[in-house]
Amino acid sequence: MEDVRKDRLLSTGAVLAAVGASLCCILPVAVAVLGVGSAALGAKFEPFRPYFAGATALLLGFAFYRAYKPVACVPGEACAVPANRRRNRIILWTVTIVAFALLAFPYYSTWLF
Repeated sequence: MEDVRKDRLLSTGAVLAAVGASLCCILPVAVAVLGVGSAALGAKFEPFRPYFAGATALLLGFAFYRAYKPVACVPGEACAVPANRRRNRIILWTVTIVAFALLAFPYYSTWLF
């Protein structure tokens, strides 16, 4: 049960770091779409983008390490069920795709708008 919590925490942290890294570019677009003023607030996050991107990479790397390392489980624990490990890996890959889509947003946003 402890491993599942840690895996969820790592996945959540990676996505939040990716969102933080893309705030400089996504926030003005989202605010403009919603019709709310002060879109320039997102520009204040631009200097922190490399730090958020680094945090995303570190968190995802650690999550992949935990997801794919061999585990010796006692029968009856959550990690002993192959379906649980497979589900965690699928969620991790989904989170990774979302995180990289958010990190790459500044590069493909020029073609969208």
